Parts: sequence; C-alpha cells; structure tokens
Amino acid sequence: MKVLISTVAGVFSVDLETDDVEPWGGELELPPAPVLNLPRLVAAAAAGATVAAVVAAKPPLLISYDAGSTWRESGRGLPAGRAVAISPDEPDLIVYGARNRLFLSRNGGVFWSSLAVELPEILAVTFAGS
Repeated sequence: MKVLISTVAGVFSVDLETDDVEPWGGELELPPAPVLNLPRLVAAAAAGATVAAVVAAKPPLLISYDAGSTWRESGRGLPAGRAVAISPDEPDLIVYGARNRLFLSRNGGVFWSSLAVELPEILAVTFAGS
C-alpha cells in the first residue's frame, strides 16, 4: 500500500511495506477533511466511523470509532503532528505525519512504528487511490 505525501519540496509516494520513496508527478488530491469542533485542531481524516484528529497538545492525536461522538487519546511519544490519513479500505491503518517523518499504525492507533524514510517538511498525507 502506498501513501502520497505533500512536502515543501513537492509530492512523494512512499510504499508502506518497503519504505521506497519516489517523486510523484501529479497534484495531491486530498479527501475532504471531516468538520470537527475540537480545540487546537491541526488536521483530521475519516474513513467510515473512524476519525483521527491531530491536535496541538500532548498526546498529539485523538481517535474516534463512532464518527466523533467519543474520543480517546493516542500517540503518546509521537512528536507534534502535521497530517494524518486513514485507509479507506482498512480503517485500522493510519498514517501520521510529523515534521519530517511518517508513523504507521496497523491497529487503529494503539501502537505506532516509525518509517525509516525522512522527508522534507510534511504538509499533507493521503493514501494513494483514495
């Protein structure tokens, strides 16, 4: 599975299995962000009833599995965030973008791992084909 990342140096494609990075020739089309009434909101993404919100707080991520009715904190230990994306096909697959790094959760934000790749300053992230 691939994600597309908009950075200050252009758009890149990153393969989540191999960490391979390639320049992306097209424009980044982001899915519409959910409208959330959360304080200190930086970015948000939704897929079905799963919603992820990057906030300017510690921990930097809030996750909802009921379309925003209730929230739980996630991402303890993650750096401040800039972007988030949820796979439309697998809502437990979440990519979190910090300043120059991507973090991946395969279990709905319970555990996170850092991808080896370091990128220019990240502006936005989305799943390829979403």
